[in-house]
Amino acid sequence: MKTIWLTSVIPSEERVKNLIAQLKPYGLDVKGHFWEDEISKMTWAKPREELIKPDVLLWLILASGEQLKSPSVRYGLSLLALTLQAKRGISFPMLILQTDGETPPAETLPTPLRGSNFLSLTDPAMAAKLVVKVNTPVKEILSEYRLDTYGNPHIGQWIEVGPCKGPWPGAMFGVSGAEITFHAVGPKGSLPTLSSLRYPLKGMKLNLGGKEYTAWAAQNELNSDTSYFVKIEGFPESILFGPYSTEEEAEAFVVQLK
Repeated sequence: MKTIWLTSVIPSEERVKNLIAQLKPYGLDVKGHFWEDEISKMTWAKPREELIKPDVLLWLILASGEQLKSPSVRYGLSLLALTLQAKRGISFPMLILQTDGETPPAETLPTPLRGSNFLSLTDPAMAAKLVVKVNTPVKEILSEYRLDTYGNPHIGQWIEVGPCKGPWPGAMFGVSGAEITFHAVGPKGSLPTLSSLRYPLKGMKLNLGGKEYTAWAAQNELNSDTSYFVKIEGFPESILFGPYSTEEEAEAFVVQLK
């Protein structure tokens, strides 16, 4: 049996049971959970530890066309996708199983979900296509940056960024439609307990693509083992980040979250 993780945005036990029964004869063991659309409580992070386990070979999202338009659903799925991609690679297979409605164009999806494949729940060959997806070797895609997320009601909502290869002379991070309330630098992979920032900056205003971002920065040099962490209040529509620079035209990465 090969394990896939099911996130059911559809709150129907009957549909989920039927789907599991459909997939079992094909050698697919379905584990999963029902989606809780409460981003203020950071419920998106609940399945994180199960989803990133090495035996999980595919993330399957069961949702309606209307649910995929919801900003809060898109935001929560995006943050969960980011932490999955941070741990399992940005080419980790994700598939959205749509119960109805038109398939949204890839460019209209949040950045972390744009690599997802789509299938219709009513497709007679749905189960067979899932088997093919699970058994297709994944091509590793190298990224220029590291990006991970953390969240629970006790620690709040954090995002971690850093370089994959060459060093950064510091880091800058901006949000559109939210606020940064704290920043730190430390070893990658977990929130730092102590941090000393070099020349920290707060409240910089940046405009890109018609959106205004409020950015913070620090000039601590980062390498592949160190990261810049920011704590965020609210639910940004998009984030902007990259190596610190004093140049007017600086390298920056933009990730849409809704």
